Amino acid sequence: MKSYVITVNGVAYDVTVEETGSAPSAPVARAAAPAPAAPAMSAPKAAAGGAGAVKIPSPLAGKVLSIKADVGTAVKKGDVIMILEAMKMENEIVAPQDGTIASMTAPGTAVEAGDILGTMN
Repeated sequence: MKSYVITVNGVAYDVTVEETGSAPSAPVARAAAPAPAAPAMSAPKAAAGGAGAVKIPSPLAGKVLSIKADVGTAVKKGDVIMILEAMKMENEIVAPQDGTIASMTAPGTAVEAGDILGTMN
């Protein structure tokens, strides 16, 4: 059994993986690879318009396809506020809490994971 810590969308999970009886016929010797350098952290792109207190980060890289809640719209937690296209799939971005949309990224904007898609008050 091997234990790993896997992080998905900022949430860490402890995972235990059981090794099966199937093994390669001959062991493979591998040279030790140098540890990859940590990527430089860049500041997230600013959302268009005024900034609100609650930031809505992009869960993955993609392109803003459409806006479902305009600036000034009151939304409830879980309401779809935007559609993000990633890997030819449409992903619904939902409001993280009740509030009012303060800013949104324009449709057609390419974003990276962690970039700010919009803000809420």
